[in-house]
Amino acid sequence: MKNFSTIAKEYHAGMGQLADAIPETVSVFRNLVGTATQDGALSTKTKELIAFGIAISVRCDGCIAHHARAVLDAGASREEVAEMIGVAVLMGGGPSSVYGVEAMQAYDEFATAKAT
Repeated sequence: MKNFSTIAKEYHAGMGQLADAIPETVSVFRNLVGTATQDGALSTKTKELIAFGIAISVRCDGCIAHHARAVLDAGASREEVAEMIGVAVLMGGGPSSVYGVEAMQAYDEFATAKAT
């Protein structure tokens, strides 16, 4: 089983290093993330569920780790995450089922950490 807390820390540390190398590009990307996920016609929670589903379908461990925490922070329940995983599997087939399992594990890992 993967440790998504570690994956998230490594991703964020790597982004910090990348920001040192290409500060303007990373700044623009971070701004895009903030703007794209803020409340609008769709809630932040809905947008994070979409991003989490895409992370599953593209099979990106760092994306799964980041969006598992973000979707939890946005208030998504385990049941909402489970239904989103079902849609990701519908759209992505067998490989998405593997990453769907990992996405649920990531969500549970961050939820457990947040509860303690």
